[in-house]
Amino acid sequence: MITLTFGEVATAVSGRFDPAGTDATDLTTISGNVETDSREIVDGGIFVAKPGDVTDGHRFVDAAVHNGAALAIVEHNVDVEVPQIVVHDAVEALAALAAEVVGRVKAMGNLTVVGITGSNGKTTTKNLLGAILSPDAETVMPRKSFNNTVGAPTTMLRVTESTRYLISEMGASGPGHIAHLAALAKPDIGIELKVGMAHAGGFGGIEQTAAAKTELVAALPSDGVAILNRDDPRVVAMATKTSAHVVWFGEHKDADVRADDIVVTASGTTFTVSTPDGDSIPVAFKVLGEHHVWNALAALACAREVGIPLATAVRRLESVTRAERWRMEVMGGRDGITIINDAYNASPDSMAAALKTLALVTPSEHRTVAVLGAMSELGEFAGDEHDRIGLMAVRLGIDQLVVVGPEARRLHISAINEGSWAGESAFMPTAEEAYEYLAAELRAGDTVLVKSSNSVGLRFLGDRLGELFS
Repeated sequence: MITLTFGEVATAVSGRFDPAGTDATDLTTISGNVETDSREIVDGGIFVAKPGDVTDGHRFVDAAVHNGAALAIVEHNVDVEVPQIVVHDAVEALAALAAEVVGRVKAMGNLTVVGITGSNGKTTTKNLLGAILSPDAETVMPRKSFNNTVGAPTTMLRVTESTRYLISEMGASGPGHIAHLAALAKPDIGIELKVGMAHAGGFGGIEQTAAAKTELVAALPSDGVAILNRDDPRVVAMATKTSAHVVWFGEHKDADVRADDIVVTASGTTFTVSTPDGDSIPVAFKVLGEHHVWNALAALACAREVGIPLATAVRRLESVTRAERWRMEVMGGRDGITIINDAYNASPDSMAAALKTLALVTPSEHRTVAVLGAMSELGEFAGDEHDRIGLMAVRLGIDQLVVVGPEARRLHISAINEGSWAGESAFMPTAEEAYEYLAAELRAGDTVLVKSSNSVGLRFLGDRLGELFS
């Protein structure tokens, strides 16, 4: 974080300074990290005591101080020897402090803020863009998938006076969430990846999801840049909702940053990227899955807008070997058994894309095995979407389907109804039972996809299988 006085922090969060022996005009300065998790605090940090669904951050103020917190933002005074700023709402205070810090750094004239949203691909695109930008200048971007009303401001608060790029993932589970985050970060560049069914239960349907995703480009200034997916009609429609300059990416002939000659293999994806400048460069993209080409194009388009030569951006892109931990992560290898662990998250679109990748990268003489768990946050659409994935698995010719957990059982039933009558679909109530089944049933040459929403926890099953067959 930039250096602020205790008094400036109190003013930014509209808090009452209650520090045991000092007052709101205290000129003591602080520049450490700002965290809501006491375990992440280091010397000189600020701890925000956020009440939660399971526990209350006020219980961990003492632990935060033990780890080095020099200041606490609280909703009520805690009997701990540390200066405290009392606020009405800790999450709102976190947001207000983030807006203050980002605003001050932007006023210095050197910070470019990039906002990324979409139903799928935010974290992958963030990582790809970070790999391209960070060799040139100080770049701040989220850890893991810090993209909600707590994670995004926490990331924003990591900017310093020397930060050149802030990459902000902007996730949402309902209308207004992205608009809120955009108001804090005030992005100069907005990337819209895709509108899909992820979190559809919170939005009420895909059209409502599209409206919520549009909040990012609607917030861009007239001298900003909206980087839009030319292949997604709902994203294309966003061009009329922004005053920013529009740059298109995709496979469409009208895309400004376009991919041609896409070839998907088990070792990655090759394609040729072209731009209106006349550049045309072959790309050997190591991240598995054709669906990640969109993410790569979005990152390359953004890099072009900030002045990084295409050849340089491609070279840095090619250095990325995986999207993120548990995202199309290739493991295993013993007896030719490949484990693709993609169980950090799942939506209907990402599930379909992963299944298509499994079918594409597996040699015809070897088996495809899909280990699938539930897709969460789909609300009233959950049943139909699980049905659709079951049907797709059969129609893609997936040789063995292993469905894990009662929430995903409908997927198993749909596969049976579509024709998986001879044991091609197996249902396992628990991940442990699935592990025991797969450990005994997998054979040389199998390619295994493990895919589910994060809450299901199949990523750990994928890790176990990867270790077993390493």
